Amino acid sequence: MFRLGIAVALISALLVTACGGGGGGSSSGSSSVAGGSSNASAQGKTVFNSNCKGCHTLKDAGSTGSIGPNLDELQPDKATVQRQVINGGGPMPAFKGKLNTTQINDVATYVSSVAGQS
Repeated sequence: MFRLGIAVALISALLVTACGGGGGGSSSGSSSVAGGSSNASAQGKTVFNSNCKGCHTLKDAGSTGSIGPNLDELQPDKATVQRQVINGGGPMPAFKGKLNTTQINDVATYVSSVAGQS
């Protein structure tokens, strides 16, 4: 039950963070090329910086937002990040329709791979 509460808080925080930028939906990273996960991570960092940085703390991105949760402390897995970004929750808006599937996958890959690592 406690983990569910943390997941909900994380999702809420990610959504709040996502509303902080004007990244739009035009960026198109592809994780199907050679070096896919590193490309997804690089593209995900771009999506994060455009949409999430204003609300979330994530050391790798140099962000110190305080509206959403500190992602370095939460260290969410990829599925949790994806769910939060797609659906929103609490003060965080849903990004389904604002970010495309590739962008959501890329930002989830990035956050889940760097949170708590720096």
